[in-house]
Amino acid sequence: MKTKALVFVFLTIAIIQFFVKVVVAEDNSSSDTKSQISSKKLDQKAKILADYLAQYDSPLQYNAQDFIDAANTYSLDWKMVAAISGVESTFGKQIPGGYNGWGWGVYGNQAIFFNSWKEAIYTISKGLKENYIDKGLTEPYSINKVYAASPYWGKRVTYFMNDLDKFASKYETETRDLTVKVPNPKTAAVSGQLALTGSN
Repeated sequence: MKTKALVFVFLTIAIIQFFVKVVVAEDNSSSDTKSQISSKKLDQKAKILADYLAQYDSPLQYNAQDFIDAANTYSLDWKMVAAISGVESTFGKQIPGGYNGWGWGVYGNQAIFFNSWKEAIYTISKGLKENYIDKGLTEPYSINKVYAASPYWGKRVTYFMNDLDKFASKYETETRDLTVKVPNPKTAAVSGQLALTGSN
């Protein structure tokens, strides 16, 4: 009887240890995943860009902050890389694969693929800065001569940049209109006191 009881105890302990190891391993792997995920509060331009891209049901709307950060890193107009994706892929919806929504390195059946939208945004931004902006091609019409075969490319990129500017202006106006003005507490207290006393 004692032998059966001891076997039962040892089996119970072994099972408990096994489950403890599994739970600890899962907890460690989830903490590793959590440490790899970084979060950042969206700034105002990123909010505007995310809402603008959402109108097109663009998968890029979730990378709005990456557009802004990359533009700041490479001293670009924050609207340019997003606008190019509008012309080249309807904001990332029609791509050859590999997160390439900019026609970057696409020649016939050949295309450069990226591992994520973020990687693509930073690569394109860096490429625009080094291969175009730094060489004096600073706006879509001059970039058009080297970037795209279509003579209308610069006009279309400019259209999306201007449209995004209009959207930003409207967005900022609507945000200002939603701001509630709080009365001066002293004024409110005095008027409340006057109402109670019946004084003018």
